[in-house]
Amino acid sequence: MSDPTYTPPKVWKWESESGGTFAKINRPIAGPTHDQELPVGEHPLQLYSLATPNGVKVTVMLEELLEQGIRGAEYDAYPIKIGDGDQFGSGFVEVNPNSKIPALVDRSTDPAIRVFESGNILLYLAEKFEAFLPKDIAKRTETLNWLFWQMGSAPMLGGGFGHFYAYAPEKYEYPINRYTMEVKRQLDVLDRQLAKNRYIAGDEYTIADMAIWPWYGALVANKVYDAAEFLEAHTYTNVVRWMEDIAHRPAVQRGRMVNRTWGEPEEQLHERHDASDFEDNTQDKLAAILGHS
Repeated sequence: MSDPTYTPPKVWKWESESGGTFAKINRPIAGPTHDQELPVGEHPLQLYSLATPNGVKVTVMLEELLEQGIRGAEYDAYPIKIGDGDQFGSGFVEVNPNSKIPALVDRSTDPAIRVFESGNILLYLAEKFEAFLPKDIAKRTETLNWLFWQMGSAPMLGGGFGHFYAYAPEKYEYPINRYTMEVKRQLDVLDRQLAKNRYIAGDEYTIADMAIWPWYGALVANKVYDAAEFLEAHTYTNVVRWMEDIAHRPAVQRGRMVNRTWGEPEEQLHERHDASDFEDNTQDKLAAILGHS
């Protein structure tokens, strides 16, 4: 076990992997490590992603657009296997120099437009298709308040709490306590907001819900970090109600499957090219989302 009283050196040097889950894919430099072209399908929208919470935001948005009958939102989705280092391939780095999923290419324009950062992809699609983002200035601003709240808050949940509670090679009281306190505060923020509103930004289902649900909905459903009991997630009753409400949406059930390469077979759809790629297993998908057997 490492020394809990570690003193940082005057100049930090990267001499070895940091340990813990995902250590092999973390490095202090940017840029590609190898040549690897990205596949291109037949639709204008090309998504390169994985079904992590950030990836699920975008596939849910695309499936919700298609559920609305917006055919221009048809897309091809290819998995970027971050455990294998696909995000450091030259093709992916060209689309997202930050080497993080998800990344989108809109080939309906000339030249094509690259879009990266999950919140920006949601905003881009909402504006492109005029959907899930209110036109009223007050409602639009409230939606964006919560979209950016998620972008700022989730790193404390994932990189903070999730890392030290579930993934770090050693468990130390200080970082776990620090990030647990913050995550519980965030859940309380959401619970108070949802006590007054059906959805995050009001009575309308928006990109704010699509951004927040894959992180905080998964947390209270015990789908990430196995921490629901530790956090007493059931006590955030309004968040639980909202999580279950959204989980029943068919587009959410489909979106959660796309680029998923782990879990039960009925939860997975490694690549998505057409609506027919989804099998008719709605009840199985819903049970998987809600954690029911």
